[in-house]
Amino acid sequence: MKEIRGDLFSLTILNFADAICVTTNSVVKKNGRAVMGAGCALSAKNKFKDIDLKLGNLIKENGHIVQVIIWEPKPIISFPTKIKYWENSRLSLIEKSVEQLIKLTNQMKWKKVILPRPGCSNGGCNWISQIKPLIEKKLDDRFLVISRW
Repeated sequence: MKEIRGDLFSLTILNFADAICVTTNSVVKKNGRAVMGAGCALSAKNKFKDIDLKLGNLIKENGHIVQVIIWEPKPIISFPTKIKYWENSRLSLIEKSVEQLIKLTNQMKWKKVILPRPGCSNGGCNWISQIKPLIEKKLDDRFLVISRW
């Protein structure tokens, strides 16, 4: 795992990465759209038309797992960190999502996958004391964890 700084959806990142992860929850509204109301999920919703509807359909079909939401311009991957959007992220769910992401990355033969610091910011977890020790031993150098600061 490597750490980088930047904007998750900048052209530089989009051109560099094989796939980009967006942290998600499992809430689907009555209209079928997944709740993508904060952080990188909101940025993705604002950037990619109907990504929230596509994610809502995927959650209804497959459950809340690591999965590709859209394929263009790059694969955008759902990376579950919490069940309800108003709750804090769950370490056990982040760990499970890391394992699923590794499996998907191996299947797709991706060389560079970028993900935000999962569970941090809106998830309420601490990067240094909780998340980094949990994921750095599992993620190899194909995985780049991005932060804005």
